[in-house]
Amino acid sequence: MADPRFFDNAGPFELGYLANALGCKVDRAAQSIRISGVGPLKTADGECLSFLANRKYRPDLLQTKAGAVLVYPSDAGQVPKGTVALVSQNPYYDFARAAQIFHPDPVPEPRIHPQATVSDSAEIGDGVCIEAGARIGPNSRIGPSAWIQENAVVDRGVTIGEGTWLGAGAYAGYCDIGRHCRIHPGVRIGTRGFGFAMSASGHTDIPQTGIVTIGDFVEIGANSTVDRGMGQDTVLGDGTKIDNLVQIGHNVQVGKGCVITAQSGIAGSTVLGDFVVMGAQSGVAGHLRIGAGTQIAAKCGVIRNLEPGEKVGGLPAVPLRRWLRQHAFLEKLMEKKGDKPDR
Repeated sequence: MADPRFFDNAGPFELGYLANALGCKVDRAAQSIRISGVGPLKTADGECLSFLANRKYRPDLLQTKAGAVLVYPSDAGQVPKGTVALVSQNPYYDFARAAQIFHPDPVPEPRIHPQATVSDSAEIGDGVCIEAGARIGPNSRIGPSAWIQENAVVDRGVTIGEGTWLGAGAYAGYCDIGRHCRIHPGVRIGTRGFGFAMSASGHTDIPQTGIVTIGDFVEIGANSTVDRGMGQDTVLGDGTKIDNLVQIGHNVQVGKGCVITAQSGIAGSTVLGDFVVMGAQSGVAGHLRIGAGTQIAAKCGVIRNLEPGEKVGGLPAVPLRRWLRQHAFLEKLMEKKGDKPDR
């Protein structure tokens, strides 16, 4: 279970309460079982709720000591004696919901720390917490219940929506940020886009006069950067999740519900449709259109437009099945040459 030094726990709860909250059925005799937290199958004890979503962890299910386990219907019969099976159509999703019940977001105390700097022209909503060292610029607007953490900077004119967190040391400039966003420490939003006219006599910067517009419930991981646009805005759609160390170039348009994982990058003026997924260390060249629902494998390099729902891998990107066949072909070719791959 979670280390109490760092994570508050709202529990314990009776299993019947949790089952009802998750929409799962549980026998009357098991409803009063005390559940104090959540955890993995291997380390869970009798007061812990766990889950099985990936079949490769089935051996751990057979040995678990958890009090209850969220499982698919097909796995319910594999739950060991002494552990209650909570049958779910999506155990991983329901486990996430259960974890939120035990560990809800902290609610910071509304205050403006005496060591924070807040412009007289800034508008500060009810219930806002502004921590030590933070700076709130002129004509900015901070929505109700927002949390501006230590040494964060909200530059002039910026708007931040209700319930949004701006992490320690983060910078928000030239931007409008929606409601209930999570901007992690070290993020840079609205910095100058990488735009200039190249010449043998020297490169001339092009003023980046757009902004960044971020929707509601967006998450941006630590030390990621989102450049402001050049004329038009850079846009991140509602519910998009961005991992750590991601670069979003100027004028990029990211749709709703996209997932962009660590060390990925999107070059300027590219458009991502809704629910695009980019694997770790993947990259997309500039001025492209990536269709809704596209999946881009890790370390993939995309240099052409992609149709909605495509799955691609490799550098340059090709259809995923073709990429896998290429790898299989190379393996066989190496074996023919007497170079057996290490296993």
